[in-house]
Amino acid sequence: MKPLSKAASEVRASTTLAIDSLAKKLKSEGADIIGFGAGEPDFQTPDNIRAAGIKAIEKGLTKYTPAAGTESLRKAVCKRLKEDCGLEYDPSEIVVASGAKHNVFVSLVALTNPGDEIILPSPYWVTYYEAVKMAGGVPVIVDADEKAGFKITARQLEDAVSDKTKALILNNPSNPTGMLYSRKELEAIAEVCKKHDLYVISDEIYYKLVYDGKEFVSFASLSEDARERTIVINGVSKTYAMTGWRIGYTASNKQLAKIMGNYLSHSTSAPSTISQYAAEEALLGDQSSVEEMRKVFEKRRNHIVARVNAIDGVSCIVPDGAFYIMMNVEKLVGKTIAGTYIKDGDDFAMALLEKGGVAVVPCSGFGAPNYVRWTYAASMEDIDEGMNRLEKFIKGIEK
Repeated sequence: MKPLSKAASEVRASTTLAIDSLAKKLKSEGADIIGFGAGEPDFQTPDNIRAAGIKAIEKGLTKYTPAAGTESLRKAVCKRLKEDCGLEYDPSEIVVASGAKHNVFVSLVALTNPGDEIILPSPYWVTYYEAVKMAGGVPVIVDADEKAGFKITARQLEDAVSDKTKALILNNPSNPTGMLYSRKELEAIAEVCKKHDLYVISDEIYYKLVYDGKEFVSFASLSEDARERTIVINGVSKTYAMTGWRIGYTASNKQLAKIMGNYLSHSTSAPSTISQYAAEEALLGDQSSVEEMRKVFEKRRNHIVARVNAIDGVSCIVPDGAFYIMMNVEKLVGKTIAGTYIKDGDDFAMALLEKGGVAVVPCSGFGAPNYVRWTYAASMEDIDEGMNRLEKFIKGIEK
Protein backbone atom coordinates (compact mmCIF):
# COMPACT_ATOMS: atom_id res chain seq x y z
CA MET A 1 0.00 0.00 0.00
CA LYS A 2 1.08 3.58 -0.57
CA PRO A 3 2.73 5.33 2.40
CA LEU A 4 0.64 7.36 4.80
CA SER A 5 1.19 11.04 5.54
CA LYS A 6 4.74 11.61 6.72
CA ALA A 7 3.71 14.65 8.78
CA ALA A 8 0.86 12.81 10.51
CA SER A 9 2.95 9.69 11.12
CA GLU A 10 5.60 11.74 12.93
CA VAL A 11 3.14 13.16 15.48
CA ARG A 12 3.82 11.65 18.89
CA ALA A 13 1.07 10.67 21.30
CA SER A 14 0.51 13.02 24.25
CA THR A 15 2.49 11.78 27.25
CA THR A 16 -0.13 13.40 29.48
CA LEU A 17 -2.98 11.38 28.01
CA ALA A 18 -0.83 8.25 27.64
CA ILE A 19 -0.01 7.99 31.36
CA ASP A 20 -3.63 8.77 32.22
CA SER A 21 -4.84 6.01 29.89
CA LEU A 22 -2.43 3.47 31.37
CA ALA A 23 -3.46 4.43 34.91
CA LYS A 24 -7.12 3.96 34.01
CA LYS A 25 -6.35 0.60 32.42
CA LEU A 26 -4.56 -0.60 35.56
CA LYS A 27 -7.44 0.63 37.73
CA SER A 28 -9.95 -1.21 35.55
CA GLU A 29 -7.91 -4.37 36.15
CA GLY A 30 -8.24 -3.89 39.91
CA ALA A 31 -5.01 -2.07 40.73
CA ASP A 32 -5.06 0.57 43.47
CA ILE A 33 -3.91 3.65 41.57
CA ILE A 34 -4.01 7.32 42.54
CA GLY A 35 -3.87 9.60 39.51
CA PHE A 36 -1.97 12.90 39.33
CA GLY A 37 -1.75 12.96 35.56
CA ALA A 38 -4.46 14.70 33.55
CA GLY A 39 -4.67 18.45 33.97
CA GLU A 40 -8.25 19.20 34.84
CA PRO A 41 -9.93 20.63 37.94
CA ASP A 42 -11.46 18.00 40.19
CA PHE A 43 -14.40 20.31 40.93
CA GLN A 44 -17.83 19.97 39.37
CA THR A 45 -18.87 22.58 36.83
CA PRO A 46 -20.77 25.24 38.84
CA ASP A 47 -24.55 24.82 39.08
CA ASN A 48 -25.47 27.98 37.16
CA ILE A 49 -23.35 26.91 34.19
CA ARG A 50 -24.78 23.39 34.08
CA ALA A 51 -28.29 24.85 34.32
CA ALA A 52 -27.54 27.08 31.33
CA GLY A 53 -26.57 24.05 29.28
CA ILE A 54 -29.75 22.24 30.26
CA LYS A 55 -31.81 25.33 29.48
CA ALA A 56 -30.27 25.54 26.02
CA ILE A 57 -31.34 21.96 25.31
CA GLU A 58 -34.85 22.56 26.62
CA LYS A 59 -35.20 25.71 24.49
CA GLY A 60 -34.09 23.83 21.39
CA LEU A 61 -30.86 25.80 20.99
CA THR A 62 -29.18 22.84 19.33
CA LYS A 63 -28.60 23.98 15.74
CA TYR A 64 -25.47 25.15 13.96
CA THR A 65 -23.94 28.49 14.92
CA PRO A 66 -21.50 30.68 12.96
CA ALA A 67 -18.11 28.97 12.61
CA ALA A 68 -16.42 31.48 14.94
CA GLY A 69 -19.10 31.08 17.62
CA THR A 70 -22.34 32.82 18.52
CA GLU A 71 -22.36 36.60 18.57
CA SER A 72 -23.57 36.57 22.18
CA LEU A 73 -20.69 34.32 23.34
CA ARG A 74 -18.11 36.45 21.53
CA LYS A 75 -19.56 39.53 23.22
CA ALA A 76 -19.30 37.73 26.58
CA VAL A 77 -15.63 36.97 25.86
CA CYS A 78 -15.02 40.66 25.13
CA LYS A 79 -16.64 41.66 28.41
CA ARG A 80 -14.59 39.17 30.42
CA LEU A 81 -11.31 40.16 28.75
CA LYS A 82 -11.99 43.82 29.44
CA GLU A 83 -12.93 43.29 33.09
CA ASP A 84 -10.17 40.82 33.90
CA CYS A 85 -7.30 41.92 31.64
CA GLY A 86 -8.04 45.47 30.55
CA LEU A 87 -8.25 44.33 26.92
CA GLU A 88 -10.56 45.95 24.38
CA TYR A 89 -11.76 43.66 21.60
CA ASP A 90 -14.67 43.66 19.19
CA PRO A 91 -16.70 40.43 18.80
CA SER A 92 -15.37 40.21 15.22
CA GLU A 93 -11.89 39.71 16.73
CA ILE A 94 -12.95 36.70 18.81
CA VAL A 95 -12.87 33.14 17.46
CA VAL A 96 -14.41 30.31 19.48
CA ALA A 97 -13.20 26.73 18.95
CA SER A 98 -13.44 23.28 20.51
CA GLY A 99 -11.15 23.96 23.46
CA ALA A 100 -8.03 26.08 23.87
CA LYS A 101 -5.92 23.24 22.45
CA HIS A 102 -7.90 23.53 19.24
CA ASN A 103 -7.29 27.29 19.27
CA VAL A 104 -3.53 26.70 19.56
CA PHE A 105 -3.57 24.56 16.44
CA VAL A 106 -5.79 26.95 14.46
CA SER A 107 -3.56 29.88 15.48
CA LEU A 108 -0.48 28.08 14.24
CA VAL A 109 -2.18 27.17 10.95
CA ALA A 110 -3.12 30.81 10.46
CA LEU A 111 0.46 32.02 11.02
CA THR A 112 2.76 29.31 9.74
CA ASN A 113 4.22 28.72 6.31
CA PRO A 114 6.36 25.62 5.66
CA GLY A 115 9.73 26.00 7.35
CA ASP A 116 8.77 28.92 9.59
CA GLU A 117 10.43 28.72 12.99
CA ILE A 118 8.29 28.94 16.11
CA ILE A 119 10.12 29.58 19.39
CA LEU A 120 9.09 27.45 22.38
CA PRO A 121 10.40 28.16 25.88
CA SER A 122 11.19 24.85 27.57
CA PRO A 123 9.66 23.24 29.60
CA TYR A 124 6.69 23.59 27.27
CA TRP A 125 3.24 22.06 27.12
CA VAL A 126 3.61 18.87 25.13
CA THR A 127 1.06 19.81 22.46
CA TYR A 128 2.91 22.96 21.35
CA TYR A 129 5.82 21.03 19.90
CA GLU A 130 3.61 18.64 17.95
CA ALA A 131 1.17 21.35 16.84
CA VAL A 132 4.01 23.41 15.37
CA LYS A 133 5.11 20.43 13.29
CA MET A 134 1.52 19.65 12.27
CA ALA A 135 1.20 23.22 10.98
CA GLY A 136 4.37 22.83 8.89
CA GLY A 137 6.60 24.82 11.22
CA VAL A 138 9.90 24.09 12.93
CA PRO A 139 9.99 24.16 16.75
CA VAL A 140 12.98 26.07 18.13
CA ILE A 141 13.54 25.26 21.80
CA VAL A 142 14.88 27.83 24.26
CA ASP A 143 15.73 26.22 27.58
CA ALA A 144 14.62 27.83 30.83
CA ASP A 145 16.16 25.90 33.69
CA GLU A 146 15.02 25.55 37.26
CA LYS A 147 17.55 28.09 38.58
CA ALA A 148 15.91 30.71 36.31
CA GLY A 149 12.48 29.83 37.63
CA PHE A 150 11.72 28.00 34.36
CA LYS A 151 11.43 31.36 32.56
CA ILE A 152 13.37 32.57 29.54
CA THR A 153 14.88 36.04 29.32
CA ALA A 154 14.60 38.60 26.56
CA ARG A 155 18.29 37.98 25.82
CA GLN A 156 17.66 34.26 25.30
CA LEU A 157 14.79 35.06 22.97
CA GLU A 158 16.96 37.50 21.02
CA ASP A 159 19.65 34.87 20.62
CA ALA A 160 17.14 32.32 19.29
CA VAL A 161 15.70 34.57 16.57
CA SER A 162 16.70 33.89 12.97
CA ASP A 163 15.48 35.20 9.62
CA LYS A 164 13.04 32.26 9.61
CA THR A 165 11.45 33.02 12.99
CA LYS A 166 7.72 33.71 12.74
CA ALA A 167 6.37 33.55 16.29
CA LEU A 168 6.86 32.90 19.97
CA ILE A 169 4.51 30.70 21.99
CA LEU A 170 4.25 31.93 25.56
CA ASN A 171 2.23 30.02 28.16
CA ASN A 172 1.63 32.23 31.18
CA PRO A 173 1.05 30.88 33.84
CA SER A 174 2.77 27.80 32.51
CA ASN A 175 1.86 24.18 32.12
CA PRO A 176 3.88 22.24 33.29
CA THR A 177 5.92 24.58 35.52
CA GLY A 178 3.24 26.84 36.99
CA MET A 179 5.58 29.82 36.73
CA LEU A 180 4.35 33.35 35.99
CA TYR A 181 6.12 36.08 34.01
CA SER A 182 6.13 39.52 35.65
CA ARG A 183 5.11 42.69 33.81
CA LYS A 184 8.78 43.75 33.56
CA GLU A 185 9.79 40.39 32.09
CA LEU A 186 6.96 40.51 29.56
CA GLU A 187 7.80 44.07 28.54
CA ALA A 188 11.39 43.05 27.78
CA ILE A 189 10.18 40.09 25.71
CA ALA A 190 7.68 42.35 23.91
CA GLU A 191 10.51 44.67 22.84
CA VAL A 192 12.33 41.77 21.20
CA CYS A 193 9.15 40.69 19.43
CA LYS A 194 8.62 44.22 18.14
CA LYS A 195 12.24 44.55 17.01
CA HIS A 196 12.09 41.31 14.99
CA ASP A 197 8.42 41.57 13.98
CA LEU A 198 7.40 38.33 15.70
CA TYR A 199 3.86 37.18 16.35
CA VAL A 200 3.08 35.98 19.85
CA ILE A 201 0.69 33.17 20.69
CA SER A 202 -0.05 33.93 24.33
CA ASP A 203 -1.76 30.98 25.98
CA GLU A 204 -3.37 32.39 29.11
CA ILE A 205 -5.73 29.53 29.96
CA TYR A 206 -4.59 29.50 33.63
CA TYR A 207 -4.80 33.28 34.09
CA LYS A 208 -7.25 33.14 37.01
CA LEU A 209 -5.19 30.57 38.92
CA VAL A 210 -2.42 32.79 40.32
CA TYR A 211 -1.21 32.68 43.94
CA ASP A 212 0.51 34.72 46.64
CA GLY A 213 -1.23 37.89 45.48
CA LYS A 214 0.87 38.06 42.31
CA GLU A 215 -0.26 40.06 39.30
CA PHE A 216 -1.27 38.38 36.06
CA VAL A 217 -0.53 40.52 33.00
CA SER A 218 -1.96 39.63 29.60
CA PHE A 219 0.71 40.01 26.92
CA ALA A 220 -1.65 41.86 24.60
CA SER A 221 -2.28 44.51 27.28
CA LEU A 222 1.34 45.71 27.28
CA SER A 223 0.96 48.11 24.36
CA GLU A 224 -0.94 48.68 21.14
CA ASP A 225 1.92 47.03 19.26
CA ALA A 226 1.74 43.97 21.50
CA ARG A 227 -2.02 43.75 21.00
CA GLU A 228 -1.65 43.86 17.22
CA ARG A 229 0.91 41.04 17.03
CA THR A 230 -0.61 38.79 19.72
CA ILE A 231 -3.12 35.97 19.52
CA VAL A 232 -4.49 35.60 23.05
CA ILE A 233 -5.70 32.08 23.79
CA ASN A 234 -8.04 31.39 26.65
CA GLY A 235 -11.14 29.38 27.47
CA VAL A 236 -13.46 28.11 30.17
CA SER A 237 -11.95 24.71 30.91
CA LYS A 238 -9.63 25.54 33.83
CA THR A 239 -11.26 28.64 35.30
CA TYR A 240 -14.77 27.18 35.44
CA ALA A 241 -14.02 23.42 35.66
CA MET A 242 -15.47 22.88 32.17
CA THR A 243 -12.83 20.67 30.53
CA GLY A 244 -15.36 18.36 28.89
CA TRP A 245 -17.51 21.18 27.51
CA ARG A 246 -14.72 21.95 24.98
CA ILE A 247 -14.88 25.73 24.60
CA GLY A 248 -11.80 27.84 23.99
CA TYR A 249 -11.34 31.15 22.25
CA THR A 250 -8.81 33.49 20.67
CA ALA A 251 -8.62 37.28 20.66
CA SER A 252 -6.54 38.84 17.90
CA ASN A 253 -6.59 41.48 15.18
CA LYS A 254 -9.39 41.25 12.64
CA GLN A 255 -7.24 39.87 9.83
CA LEU A 256 -6.07 36.94 11.92
CA ALA A 257 -9.55 36.34 13.33
CA LYS A 258 -11.01 36.21 9.82
CA ILE A 259 -8.41 33.68 8.67
CA MET A 260 -8.98 31.48 11.71
CA GLY A 261 -12.76 31.68 11.32
CA ASN A 262 -12.48 30.69 7.66
CA TYR A 263 -10.27 27.74 8.58
CA LEU A 264 -12.79 26.55 11.15
CA SER A 265 -15.62 26.87 8.65
CA HIS A 266 -13.97 24.22 6.46
CA SER A 267 -12.69 21.93 9.22
CA THR A 268 -14.66 21.45 12.42
CA SER A 269 -17.11 24.36 12.08
CA ALA A 270 -18.29 25.76 15.42
CA PRO A 271 -18.08 23.83 18.71
CA SER A 272 -21.12 22.40 20.48
CA THR A 273 -23.97 24.92 20.51
CA ILE A 274 -25.08 23.77 23.96
CA SER A 275 -21.57 24.26 25.33
CA GLN A 276 -21.44 27.75 23.86
CA TYR A 277 -24.52 28.81 25.81
CA ALA A 278 -23.11 27.27 28.98
CA ALA A 279 -19.81 29.13 28.39
CA GLU A 280 -21.71 32.38 27.97
CA GLU A 281 -23.20 31.91 31.43
CA ALA A 282 -19.74 31.06 32.80
CA LEU A 283 -18.30 34.33 31.51
CA LEU A 284 -21.23 36.58 32.40
CA GLY A 285 -22.66 34.91 35.49
CA ASP A 286 -21.63 34.73 39.15
CA GLN A 287 -17.81 34.61 39.36
CA SER A 288 -17.56 33.67 43.06
CA SER A 289 -16.82 30.00 42.31
CA VAL A 290 -13.64 31.04 40.47
CA GLU A 291 -12.09 32.57 43.58
CA GLU A 292 -13.30 29.69 45.74
CA MET A 293 -11.52 27.17 43.53
CA ARG A 294 -8.40 29.35 43.36
CA LYS A 295 -8.13 29.45 47.15
CA VAL A 296 -8.43 25.68 47.38
CA PHE A 297 -5.74 25.20 44.73
CA GLU A 298 -3.40 27.58 46.57
CA LYS A 299 -3.83 25.65 49.81
CA ARG A 300 -3.15 22.37 48.00
CA ARG A 301 -0.10 23.86 46.28
CA ASN A 302 1.42 24.87 49.60
CA HIS A 303 0.82 21.42 50.99
CA ILE A 304 2.19 19.37 48.09
CA VAL A 305 5.29 21.56 47.76
CA ALA A 306 6.06 21.11 51.45
CA ARG A 307 5.55 17.35 51.25
CA VAL A 308 7.76 16.92 48.17
CA ASN A 309 10.61 18.99 49.56
CA ALA A 310 10.58 16.97 52.78
CA ILE A 311 11.42 13.77 50.87
CA ASP A 312 15.08 12.91 50.23
CA GLY A 313 16.00 12.54 46.56
CA VAL A 314 13.33 14.76 45.04
CA SER A 315 12.52 18.47 45.09
CA CYS A 316 10.44 21.18 43.46
CA ILE A 317 10.26 24.95 43.34
CA VAL A 318 7.10 26.81 44.31
CA PRO A 319 4.87 27.48 41.29
CA ASP A 320 3.16 30.86 40.93
CA GLY A 321 -0.01 29.59 39.25
CA ALA A 322 -1.90 26.84 37.40
CA PHE A 323 -2.14 23.55 39.33
CA TYR A 324 1.09 21.65 38.67
CA ILE A 325 4.48 21.10 40.22
CA MET A 326 7.60 19.99 38.36
CA MET A 327 9.34 17.45 40.57
CA ASN A 328 13.09 17.14 40.01
CA VAL A 329 14.28 13.50 40.05
CA GLU A 330 17.88 14.10 38.91
CA LYS A 331 19.29 12.73 42.17
CA LEU A 332 17.57 9.41 41.47
CA VAL A 333 18.95 8.99 37.94
CA GLY A 334 21.36 6.07 37.86
CA LYS A 335 19.76 4.35 40.86
CA THR A 336 17.62 1.23 40.96
CA ILE A 337 14.25 1.45 42.69
CA ALA A 338 11.96 -1.53 43.18
CA GLY A 339 13.88 -3.45 40.54
CA THR A 340 13.79 -0.65 37.95
CA TYR A 341 16.93 1.16 36.82
CA ILE A 342 16.13 4.86 36.59
CA LYS A 343 17.62 6.52 33.50
CA ASP A 344 15.29 9.52 33.46
CA GLY A 345 11.88 10.83 34.47
CA ASP A 346 10.12 8.44 32.10
CA ASP A 347 11.57 5.41 33.91
CA PHE A 348 10.75 6.97 37.26
CA ALA A 349 7.14 7.69 36.30
CA MET A 350 6.55 4.21 34.93
CA ALA A 351 8.08 2.53 37.97
CA LEU A 352 6.12 4.77 40.36
CA LEU A 353 2.92 3.83 38.55
CA GLU A 354 3.56 0.09 38.35
CA LYS A 355 5.30 -0.40 41.70
CA GLY A 356 4.06 2.54 43.75
CA GLY A 357 0.49 2.89 42.54
CA VAL A 358 0.86 6.58 41.67
CA ALA A 359 0.32 8.10 38.21
CA VAL A 360 2.37 11.19 37.37
CA VAL A 361 3.42 12.59 33.98
CA PRO A 362 7.00 12.14 32.76
CA CYS A 363 8.31 15.44 31.43
CA SER A 364 10.44 14.25 28.51
CA GLY A 365 7.54 15.30 26.28
CA PHE A 366 7.73 18.76 27.90
CA GLY A 367 11.44 19.12 27.13
CA ALA A 368 12.53 18.27 30.69
CA PRO A 369 13.62 14.60 30.82
CA ASN A 370 14.68 14.54 34.50
CA TYR A 371 11.37 15.81 35.85
CA VAL A 372 7.87 14.49 36.41
CA ARG A 373 4.73 16.59 36.69
CA TRP A 374 2.19 16.27 39.48
CA THR A 375 -1.18 17.98 39.37
CA TYR A 376 -2.68 19.21 42.61
CA ALA A 377 -6.12 19.24 41.03
CA ALA A 378 -6.79 16.42 43.46
CA SER A 379 -8.22 16.15 46.95
CA MET A 380 -6.01 16.80 49.94
CA GLU A 381 -6.55 13.17 50.97
CA ASP A 382 -5.30 11.91 47.61
CA ILE A 383 -2.34 14.30 47.73
CA ASP A 384 -1.31 12.98 51.14
CA GLU A 385 -1.73 9.36 50.10
CA GLY A 386 0.22 10.03 46.91
CA MET A 387 3.04 11.60 48.90
CA ASN A 388 3.05 8.69 51.34
CA ARG A 389 3.36 6.25 48.45
CA LEU A 390 6.10 8.36 46.84
CA GLU A 391 8.09 8.38 50.07
CA LYS A 392 7.70 4.62 50.49
CA PHE A 393 8.65 4.03 46.84
CA ILE A 394 11.84 6.10 47.08
CA LYS A 395 12.86 4.30 50.26
CA GLY A 396 13.02 1.18 48.08
CA ILE A 397 16.26 2.37 46.47
CA GLU A 398 18.57 -0.62 46.12
CA LYS A 399 22.01 -0.10 47.58
